[in-house]
Amino acid sequence: MTDSNAHPVRVRFAPSPTGSLHIGGLRTALFNWLYARHNNGAFILRIEDTDQTRFDPTALQTLTEALRWAGLTWDEGPEVGGNYGPYVQSERLPLYQKWAQWLLDNDKAYKAYETPDELKAMRDEMTARKLPPGYNRQHRNLTSEQQAAFEAEGRPYVIRFKMPLDGETVVQDAVRGEVRFDNDKQQDTVLLKADGFPTYHMAHVVDDHFMEISHVMRAVEWLPSLPVHWQLWLAFGWEPPIYAHLPVMLNPNGKGKMSKRNPPLDKFGNIIPVMVHDYIARGYLPEAMDNFLANIGWSFGDEREIFTMTEALERFELDRINPANSAFPPEKLDWLNGEHIRLLAVDDLARRLKPFLEKAGFEVNTDILLKITPLVQTRIKTLSEITELAGFFFREEFIPPKPEMLPQKKMDVAQCRAALNSAYNVLAALEDFGFDSQHTAVEALAKELALSNGQLFGILRVAVTGQQISTPVFETMEIIGKDVALNRIKAAIDNLDNPAKTV
Repeated sequence: MTDSNAHPVRVRFAPSPTGSLHIGGLRTALFNWLYARHNNGAFILRIEDTDQTRFDPTALQTLTEALRWAGLTWDEGPEVGGNYGPYVQSERLPLYQKWAQWLLDNDKAYKAYETPDELKAMRDEMTARKLPPGYNRQHRNLTSEQQAAFEAEGRPYVIRFKMPLDGETVVQDAVRGEVRFDNDKQQDTVLLKADGFPTYHMAHVVDDHFMEISHVMRAVEWLPSLPVHWQLWLAFGWEPPIYAHLPVMLNPNGKGKMSKRNPPLDKFGNIIPVMVHDYIARGYLPEAMDNFLANIGWSFGDEREIFTMTEALERFELDRINPANSAFPPEKLDWLNGEHIRLLAVDDLARRLKPFLEKAGFEVNTDILLKITPLVQTRIKTLSEITELAGFFFREEFIPPKPEMLPQKKMDVAQCRAALNSAYNVLAALEDFGFDSQHTAVEALAKELALSNGQLFGILRVAVTGQQISTPVFETMEIIGKDVALNRIKAAIDNLDNPAKTV
């Protein structure tokens, strides 16, 4: 499918390999991917590694892992190839250098020879004169003699763009409508650094042209740079793509963007992760994360908050993106993750839970895992919660509860001991140790002892699991079996009689 300008839809996600993927970066990738899929277009992954000072050699792997985890497979790029490669900018240096020279030859750019000390002195002077910070264009109109003198000194140089000095740059943004910029307030941006590497400004324009990118969908933080980028397109004489500047995700309090340097906090004072791999490690589902991110800044419609990406891509249009920045609601993510966990088939959920148990050091019996998965499915919000809720099923040696954990509200130790003794006798007499027979017998016992179900069920839960919060007690006893359950109840009674044993 093509856009209104009759170009095939080709979008790109172009991260810098400086570390793990930021959650905001994943949202940008998701929006690009959804738009490409909606239009039967191409989603391209391009690695922008021209800033060698921040390059992380492990970042490409973590970036691709995060995208694949989220289901955002790319049609062209590293590892999959394509007809417009290479897709790593450091492998495209001759192309940038060629077109930087073209700009020089056509009086669209110039060489600037200032040393770092000279640039600092210039900026200090501008600050002292209370002028806007930036470059004062002092080498924009060097004579041939001045240039020759600098060359004779062997001075390195950068190539700067000759930004128009008057008029306006006017662009129709697909999300924000018409945006206007005064040209005299823009900088003569560096296009090619002294080391021969391009800046982002130069490289992305050249790459977007030669990769035939139809739409540039990026964070609104890049909007102030748009006039320079637009004028570069015009200087080359190339047809610009459609720009769409996406809203950024703000901290939950709505103040400032999500940042790793100053991590946001939830209402309980806990750090909220900002890197995708942290969410993977905590057991969030990719389906839930995609659903959550799509809801921030874009509307599915029909007042629906839970949907699949297959459903979302059918509706994904740029005019449904809200240009306003949105706060990151962590409670909504937890809720959505729990809802998506409950939508999974049991065997699928068990498969996803298993690595978290193994990471916690448990040897996982698959048959037992399949039995407990329905019990935890309605109770957990993240996959990692399985270890605390139900890890005891896989522990080699049972850890009995401390005596003080057993009595429930409004109960003393004597009542607790008597209740456990009675429950032991009732359960030992059962021929059928299934859920229904257990539940019926113990519920009747609670009435006989003048206890609430919560009190008696709670005592048994702690006794057989060693935990105050666990899977439901009767289903748990059915899984571990009658003998194990009775032995644990007997051990709890012994511990109440001899509390020093568990200290």
